[in-house]
Amino acid sequence: MRRTGAPAVVTAPRPVLDLSGPKLKAALESLVVHTEDEGGVERYVDALKLKSTLFAQTLGEGRARSVDPKALRGLLSLIATVRRRVGPYLDERRFGDLRTRIADMLEAARDAAAADDAIATFCGHFPEDREHRWVRDLAVEVLHNVDPERYPLMCRWVWDARANTGVLREIWHAADVDHIVIDIPDRHDTFVVLREELSQYLSTNGVYRDVLQYVDLLTAHVYGEYISEQGGSYLRTDFASAEDSMQHTRRMLGLDVAVDGRTKLKAVDGDATIADLPRLTN
Repeated sequence: MRRTGAPAVVTAPRPVLDLSGPKLKAALESLVVHTEDEGGVERYVDALKLKSTLFAQTLGEGRARSVDPKALRGLLSLIATVRRRVGPYLDERRFGDLRTRIADMLEAARDAAAADDAIATFCGHFPEDREHRWVRDLAVEVLHNVDPERYPLMCRWVWDARANTGVLREIWHAADVDHIVIDIPDRHDTFVVLREELSQYLSTNGVYRDVLQYVDLLTAHVYGEYISEQGGSYLRTDFASAEDSMQHTRRMLGLDVAVDGRTKLKAVDGDATIADLPRLTN
């Protein structure tokens, strides 16, 4: 007998990630060693907490619809892959549209199941070309920093399926990882599973507090070391001048503003402007 009622919801299976234990072990040990002279990992954890607080207090709970240009400019300056490209959209002629799109995305993504659609809708308002690949980073960074418990880091440098690059590739378990295509989509559930796997790894290695921040630090450090060793392709202009792997790590997490509290933004006319930012560390 045929049953009536609401149609069954078919969900895609969660991705299975084959991560390398030895690679994660090396990355975690490197993170601990490289932060020793800078106050330890806890200093970075506190900075990430403050960054998230700034985003939540500025854009959370509907405040995105009324955020002023100066406040939004400061926040977006904390996103390394966005800060040098978003300038034209902070111009008074475009700012209103950008603010509305960010607010719409945050509202649409209140249900995590709608995250991919919300991100796609946001990105659809911008040209789909190489010069605007930063738009996805803007979307996912806003979601992550406003609500880090619901949304993990989902930036291109974490995993870009089209380019077959990112942290996922650097910690993938395969002898010939440089010569294979990792058939894993860069959708929300992939990043959720990745965070779960990294959280479990950290917990088994003695990390029981601030696990979300530790995951972000470990993730950024993996790719920071990759940039140090080989240089990034689309990230090279953002991180070309770093002197050590922790500087790359800081920049990807937007913590490099702790150096002097100021950063450069590319203005509409192409000239560099300086934005004053709050220090994220002591």
